[in-house]
Amino acid sequence: MVGVTWAAVILTGGTAVRLDGTDKAGLTHAGRSLLEHALDAVAGAAEVAVVGPEVRTSRRVTFTRESPPGGGPLAGIAAGVAVLERDHDLVVVLAVDMPHVTPATVSRLVSAVGDGDSAWLVDASGRRQLAAAVRPALVPAPGAAHGVPARVLMRAGRSTDVPALGDEAADVDTWPDVARLDPARGGDDRPDTGPPHT
Repeated sequence: MVGVTWAAVILTGGTAVRLDGTDKAGLTHAGRSLLEHALDAVAGAAEVAVVGPEVRTSRRVTFTRESPPGGGPLAGIAAGVAVLERDHDLVVVLAVDMPHVTPATVSRLVSAVGDGDSAWLVDASGRRQLAAAVRPALVPAPGAAHGVPARVLMRAGRSTDVPALGDEAADVDTWPDVARLDPARGGDDRPDTGPPHT
C-alpha cells in the first residue's frame, strides 16, 4: 500500500502460565531477545508502543500497560493504540512470542488490508494469530476492552486472512517451544534484564 503510514503495538505482558510466569520478551532466539526480534519485524513502523514491563531496547519505543492489568490481549492492544503520539492509517499488532515474523511478513499484512479494515496472519489450520494490521478505529477504547476476547477484534469489519509462510505462525507457549528457539542451549533460557532505553 503506497503512502500508507503505520505504527506498531507489541504485546509482551501476557501471564505466560505454561512458562511459570516467565517474561517472554526476555527469552532469546539466535542470541537476541524475542522483543528485539519483534522490533526488527516492525522496523518500518513510524512509532512503536510496547505493552509490558520496561526493558532496554535498541530503538525508541513507548512503554505502557493495560489498566487494570490482566485484561487480555485486546486490552493490551487498546492500551498500546491509546499511547501512540500520531494518527496512522494502520496499526500492526504483534505478540512478542512470534520470533519468525519478519519485515516481509509485516509487509504482506499491511498490503493485504487494501480497502478493508484488517489483515490477520493465519496458521496452517486457518487459525488467526496475534500478528495483524488493523485500522486504529477498529480498536476499542481501553475502558471498553478489559476482559473482551481478542476474537472480537479479529471478527470486526472487513478482514483478510494472510497464510503464514514457513514458521511465521509459530509461537512460544511452553518449555518445549523455548527449547526449540535455541536447541544448543537445551531450553535453559532466562530473561534478559537491564535498564530501559531512554
